[in-house]
Amino acid sequence: MTTARKYVLESQFQGEPKRSDVKIVEEKLPPLNDGEILAEAVWLSVDPYMRPYMRRFKAGDTMIGTQVAKVIESKNEKFAVGDYVVGAFGWRTKTISNGEKLSKLDRSMYTDKKLSSALGVLGMPGATAYFGFLELCTPKAGETLVVSTAAGAVGSIVGQIAKIKGCRVVGFAGSDEKVGYIKGLGFDEAYNYKTITSLKETLQKACPKGIDMFFDNVGGDFYDTVLPLMNEFGRVSICGCISQYNLEKPEQGARLSGTILFKQLKIEGFIVHRWLARWPEAFKEMNGWIEKDQLKYNETVTEGFDNMFDAFAGLFTGKNLGKAVVKA
Repeated sequence: MTTARKYVLESQFQGEPKRSDVKIVEEKLPPLNDGEILAEAVWLSVDPYMRPYMRRFKAGDTMIGTQVAKVIESKNEKFAVGDYVVGAFGWRTKTISNGEKLSKLDRSMYTDKKLSSALGVLGMPGATAYFGFLELCTPKAGETLVVSTAAGAVGSIVGQIAKIKGCRVVGFAGSDEKVGYIKGLGFDEAYNYKTITSLKETLQKACPKGIDMFFDNVGGDFYDTVLPLMNEFGRVSICGCISQYNLEKPEQGARLSGTILFKQLKIEGFIVHRWLARWPEAFKEMNGWIEKDQLKYNETVTEGFDNMFDAFAGLFTGKNLGKAVVKA
């Protein structure tokens, strides 16, 4: 009988996630039935969305998440031993699956050296950047885009896509190292939001013609400051609000209804799975940009399944540059 290890929720997160909120347990897996596969984790993803989504779960439930896994046993004719798949298996080392909702990796796109990219630039975060920006912000050449958490898995890709589309891009990140990184990606302006004196004054200087598009991963004061500086008919894509995830009580924000009304702003939040059927077209185009060196990506790799929580907690203290992944 096969043994799997998995992280389960010990208690609901209060404020910043703590190691005592989760624990690793062992699970005995039964023999495979016809139509099933046994997959072993190779790369696992940690993402900010896990923090608010886990509110829906109870103690004892497995931590959610996506992984790249290798098929090590199969009784399903669609999957052979040695195939690599992407599945929402959660934080676990081995998983039995009936094959539904699994994506088999196209090895012509994902080589052994970049299998982890199926969790990043050629995975959910990449699709988030592609559709969240192109579909909601509808960029036009010459327009100005502001991106928060611009050195992260999504923001760094958004900024580069905007440059490919001929836009001017202003990004904000949480350290001088990250500012240097996004400048190297081609951002026109980049700032460390922790060291600037005034976000409003910085934005006014960086965007003398106003802001046409805003891709927001942060929410809170950052959102409240950007909106009044937007041009008429500006577009805002709300991808996340990481500044709010660890708060025990909601913040009281600015009242911006008048700004939205009179500037006729379009503001839309989204969950990327609305475009799930179109993800392959995004990955095909993005892979082309990667091969032409128009799109670059970085991964912060944590070694070892036992260190997975540390990788997750690091998302909320700014430890990751680009996509955070765990090598099992």
